[in-house]
Amino acid sequence: MSDHWDSFMEPTIFTIGHSTHTQEHFVGLLSLHGIKALCDVRSKPYSRMNQQFNREELKCVLREGGIDYIFLGKELGARSEDPVCYERGIVQYDRLAQTELFRRGLERLQEGMKRFRLALMCAEKEPLECHRTILVARHLAALGIHVEHIHADGRLESHEAALARLAEMYNLSEEDLFRSREELLAEAYSRQEERIAYDSTNLDAIQIGTVAG
Repeated sequence: MSDHWDSFMEPTIFTIGHSTHTQEHFVGLLSLHGIKALCDVRSKPYSRMNQQFNREELKCVLREGGIDYIFLGKELGARSEDPVCYERGIVQYDRLAQTELFRRGLERLQEGMKRFRLALMCAEKEPLECHRTILVARHLAALGIHVEHIHADGRLESHEAALARLAEMYNLSEEDLFRSREELLAEAYSRQEERIAYDSTNLDAIQIGTVAG
């Protein structure tokens, strides 16, 4: 864990999952890392299971903690309203990332980070289980932006370290003689996307609020 957040010299964006945290613990995590603006990348900024993170209530709590709230779920959420982004009812991250809305969302982040220390928020506690990592952070990293994931205990994990964990999950060794590291990571991203991508036909998951994004 590091509370010396001024040590990040390169352009950095943080991510966090609200999970089942209390509002006090959640705001404490943001404050620990000097976050001044929270960008909500949930497509639907409400939680049936954790209503303390519904948009209006969260916005008020953050304001009391001196943190701005920005809703970016329309631009960077995982449940696209564009039918072109779906294949057999399942959202395709590569298609979503090519949309004008998504590009606009990345641009807003790039502009915002010039003024604020930003964190992206979605629901999932584990970064690898969320589109904030598998979709959004992937494209931020491709733009040369350093990404740090805030865990529930306040620990930071770089996006590079998270990817190493992801590759290990799928037994994708960097010692592979026939594929480059980029190819191995692309496969890891793809396999995790298959696990977590929003499925508009999964009515049970939608009703109980377990689908990511």
